[in-house]
Amino acid sequence: MKKISTSYCCQSCGYVSVKWQGKCPGCNSWNTLLEEINVPNSKEVSNSVLPEILDKKNEINLLTDVQTSEEERINCNDKELNRVLGGGIVKGSLILLGGDPGIGKSTLMLQLAIALKTLKVLYISGEESSTQIKLRANRLGKASDQCYILNETNLDKIFKQSKTLKPDLIIIDSIQTLYSSSLESSIGSVSQIRICASLLMHYAKGTNIPIFLIGHITKEGSLAGPKVLEHIVDTVLQFEGDRHFTYRILRTTKNRFGSTSELGIYEMNSYGLREINNPSEILLSQRYENLSGISIGSFIEGNRPLLIEVQSLVSRATYGNPQRSTTGFDLKRLNMLLAVLEKKINYKLVSQDVFLNIAGGMKVDDPALDLSVCISIVSSFTEIKIPINICFAGEVGLSGEIRSINRIDQRITEAEKLGFEFIFISNYNIKSIKVKDYKIKIKGFDFLENIISDLGMLNRKIVVT
Repeated sequence: MKKISTSYCCQSCGYVSVKWQGKCPGCNSWNTLLEEINVPNSKEVSNSVLPEILDKKNEINLLTDVQTSEEERINCNDKELNRVLGGGIVKGSLILLGGDPGIGKSTLMLQLAIALKTLKVLYISGEESSTQIKLRANRLGKASDQCYILNETNLDKIFKQSKTLKPDLIIIDSIQTLYSSSLESSIGSVSQIRICASLLMHYAKGTNIPIFLIGHITKEGSLAGPKVLEHIVDTVLQFEGDRHFTYRILRTTKNRFGSTSELGIYEMNSYGLREINNPSEILLSQRYENLSGISIGSFIEGNRPLLIEVQSLVSRATYGNPQRSTTGFDLKRLNMLLAVLEKKINYKLVSQDVFLNIAGGMKVDDPALDLSVCISIVSSFTEIKIPINICFAGEVGLSGEIRSINRIDQRITEAEKLGFEFIFISNYNIKSIKVKDYKIKIKGFDFLENIISDLGMLNRKIVVT
């Protein structure tokens, strides 16, 4: 009897070692090497699974001679998903969708399968039965005569069924449940995920059928499986959100056919995921007129300008060192803005607890939100309320100056559309726009101190108790 040999494969980068090591030499990750069985004389994967596609003759072509069809993208019947993908689904593309458990990945893909009523969609599930998928479809209140369900995890059988059905789109839930009988390793191992993803990529390119892959997430928040999985696919989508909130955010972290800075926003309800075509109205739907510590700021996500509510709470520190806590905003940047208020405006915040929250569960890294954050903190510190018809857009420098920001015209248009009467920006931005073209009143400032004085908060340096 032959002795079964084993090797250790890194779950992050796919590095193979003959012995276990605490640190992977390939990617320097700790405790990522897992033992796998090596079976000698294993069958050739490529020759046993995709003979027709891999035997296809490839010839050298001049770029100018390559013919492209007019219908290069498939309309998803979902404006948010179309935006994130760059205008629709590119034929022959391989798309990976990742997200936390229970966030709504399967719901999003099932809604897509049902929405494409004119296309033949094959939904392959290795985690749920056909009855469970049907129950979810009933809950969504939608149906389609072109959506086919297949409960299978063997990739060889999946290709045979797909060859018979000839679908226009394939959805696989999930890549971690697939295995190829040509490879003698356990389901979900690095080797299986890598080879299955590679074969699916060849199949998508060879048949011109787009394929969606649903992927699991590790406890660190990254996609499970080897890093090569993200290199193989054409597009990587990240579905984010807190399960305690109703809003979900679909981001693009990689896209060979579009921008990587786009995002789509959905609302999870009892009937599935609802598109939010105007997120600013949702993010500002709970504004209160007579509360301090609240200001409205402008930021850009991808090509979309948004207005969002910034909430601050400043209170005297009771126990030792003051706390600095943020939700949806960079903590280091908050400390920098607090230092500017302390040094340049002379607000004694060193002994105050400061809590900052970006409403709606959003995560914002646009410097244009600096001005709104500073005004919100000052409003909470002085207990002076900000008028509800004012919004802010500007970056705050270390000297307290208001720096110019990009795409100011889109921000002003968005504020005007939502009914704001004033917008406070940098004086440098006013030079690049025509103020007369807008109904909203645009006020330009050079320094943060000037804005605080204009709002009547400069002489109210009150310590909140």
